[in-house]
Amino acid sequence: MDEDEAARVRALGEIAAEFDLDAIRVRTGETEIEIVRRDPAQYATQPVTYAMPGPAAGGALAPAGAPEAAAAPVAGANVRRVTAPVIGVFYRAASPGADPYVELGQRVNVGDTLCILEAMKLMNEISSDYAGVVSRVLCENGELVTLGQELFWIEG
Repeated sequence: MDEDEAARVRALGEIAAEFDLDAIRVRTGETEIEIVRRDPAQYATQPVTYAMPGPAAGGALAPAGAPEAAAAPVAGANVRRVTAPVIGVFYRAASPGADPYVELGQRVNVGDTLCILEAMKLMNEISSDYAGVVSRVLCENGELVTLGQELFWIEG
């Protein structure tokens, strides 16, 4: 990032703070800058990723960071990745007390709602482009996700 871009980013940050904006995005020609403010304490913990157990796992779900999971799981050829189409806050359910849209091991069809991404106070329902079984949920409820970040793996 050159000095000119850094100055623009600082200026946008100052504008966001002055007007108490959660996010600001500016596009000039081919350059796009987006700043999203968040409470650092809210995101201090690392998210836990749950993997669908294999046949030898005995059917119990375990955090991916558990001792028996020495390396990150590798997606098979039949895994389809659902990625974030926008920057926003990931929610598994429609409201805090509601059941999640999908669970690990659940079969989904094309068009089924998987989650919500809140971007600039708008709730964006993220639907599946694939039919199959949810094999991984890669984000925690309330986690800020970036554009293109993997949200779910669907095997089918």
